[in-house]
Amino acid sequence: MFRFFNSREWFLWAWIGSFIILGSLWVQVQIDVRINEWFGTFYDMIQKALGEPNAITIEEYWASLISFITLAGIYVAVAVLVSYFTSHFLFRWRTAMVEWYHSVYNYARNIEGAAQRVQEDTIKFSRIMESLGTSLIESVMILVEFLPILLGLSIGIPIFFFGDWQYGLVVGALIWSVGGTLFLVALGMILRLVGVEYDLQKQEAAYRKMLVIAEDDETVRPKRIDELFDDVRKIHFLSYIRYLYFNIGRIAYLQANVLSAYVFLAPAIVAGVVTLGVMQQIIRAFGRVEGSMQYLLKSWPTIIELASVYKRLREFEKKLKATEGTAKDF
Repeated sequence: MFRFFNSREWFLWAWIGSFIILGSLWVQVQIDVRINEWFGTFYDMIQKALGEPNAITIEEYWASLISFITLAGIYVAVAVLVSYFTSHFLFRWRTAMVEWYHSVYNYARNIEGAAQRVQEDTIKFSRIMESLGTSLIESVMILVEFLPILLGLSIGIPIFFFGDWQYGLVVGALIWSVGGTLFLVALGMILRLVGVEYDLQKQEAAYRKMLVIAEDDETVRPKRIDELFDDVRKIHFLSYIRYLYFNIGRIAYLQANVLSAYVFLAPAIVAGVVTLGVMQQIIRAFGRVEGSMQYLLKSWPTIIELASVYKRLREFEKKLKATEGTAKDF
């Protein structure tokens, strides 16, 4: 799966492409930091305007909006270009994978679901990596950039439970985010979601293969096909009930998450020690830090699917290598 990065043929795409994607994501995060600063200035201006008639001019108001439009426009342009380039980058990665699979595909004759592994799982792998990989890198960059901002904004502000401790907001975000993530990871392990996803794909592969065989051999149907579809139905229904239990915990936590920043800021808001602009900056920075820490939590269903795809492709590659080695011995 990772020959893309150690192949001379794909050197430029693998390493230069990775550098371009990382650089583009860094630019996006820097723009996001500037937007966070804009929120503080803009809402302070709104508070000033609402507190006293004609305290600001209409020119100042429009200028502030134009500055946001400029930042947002740059962000959109960079995001669109990096998304386009990332799609091409990952298709080249997929190409590097399937080129090797094609070169040894004659050994895949007796491996169940070989066609599905090469066609379906490689495209799933590339699509999941497109969303999951870039969002992971972006989450790390956001954490690095916004943690110092959150620390600076929380100095001298009373925080619920932590009082005047300057690290209260960061520690609160850490406890809330990591605690919730660990809870759902444990729940996913208890419910064996990765195993269920793997079994589901395995049963689907067997069913698909039998349908292909049945196109040419009428003796295999209908009984054998019906039996396989019964297995498919059972594993799907099992996955539905397990994801039901998992989603109860995940969705409830994410709904409670909306109020987390306001809970920690309650003493400061009630005491009136922050302006509207500073409050907006803190809430947005808190949300960005919290969101980055909750990466595993929010991406858990996709991570489960990626783990299942990775497990299937690794198993397929091992079988290919074993079959290839056996063939060379004769």
